Amino acid sequence: MEYFVSLLVLIGLYIILSSSFNLIIGFGGLVSIAHPIFFALGAYTVGVLSVKFGLHPILSIAAGGLVALLASFTLSLPSLRISGDYLLITSIGFQLGLIEIIKNLDFLGGASGLSGIPNIVENYRSPVFAAVALSLAVVTVLLIRALVRGPYGRAITAMRDDELAFSALGRNAMNIKMTIFALGSGMAGVAGGIYAYYYQYITPDQFQILQSAMILTMVVVGGMGSVWGPVVGAVLLITLPEAITFLNLPSEIMGPLQGVIFTLLVIVFLFARPQGLVAPARAR
Repeated sequence: MEYFVSLLVLIGLYIILSSSFNLIIGFGGLVSIAHPIFFALGAYTVGVLSVKFGLHPILSIAAGGLVALLASFTLSLPSLRISGDYLLITSIGFQLGLIEIIKNLDFLGGASGLSGIPNIVENYRSPVFAAVALSLAVVTVLLIRALVRGPYGRAITAMRDDELAFSALGRNAMNIKMTIFALGSGMAGVAGGIYAYYYQYITPDQFQILQSAMILTMVVVGGMGSVWGPVVGAVLLITLPEAITFLNLPSEIMGPLQGVIFTLLVIVFLFARPQGLVAPARAR
């Protein structure tokens, strides 16, 4: 039972991650794969504030989201003036560079990771975290739904579909890009804070490119630009690798196999069903 409840925690966290990433890449059309680094910034912020300063958990998680939101401007300010492959390359460099910085900072635990994060729930630990993660996942999805279906959402869609025409109408595309990038990154930071408190140990290797591939696969398979698509993708991509673990394959095979599965799923869906399992309203 504990195993399945822990899966619910992961599903809740990855719904937040995939939905917030979909806001950036699906609705905003911003091709960045640096989402896991904002997940990491939220986790490390919580780790430092709880271990070093003993800050209240709610304040620590809020601070993690705020740090990730503010850090997004260091990527969005210089790089959102470009687009396409250039933005993709910039985001990869940003993620890899920050991971290397984290690995070399002693107060963050260095390459060996940060441990000693306090246990904030004594009784019914996993069910409580599952309830919190799933509740925040629902709030995240509903907030994004309200955002993209309102007047601001129509502006986001117009900017994504034809930025030149959008700018010609006197609208500031850069402000919209920075706003949705910051919102998506802040949500990832909140997820990172919950992740840190649940597992009580974080390492830089947990936020590498494989995480980017996993979150991207959830969005593509579920349905890019669809509100509910990332939810379906997150549930599918969390349960599928866990089902593979029952094959009892060696650990040196399991890691690469997951990467292969994510890559193949993206390729197959891009060619066979580019709209994903849950097509956006316009695609229907």
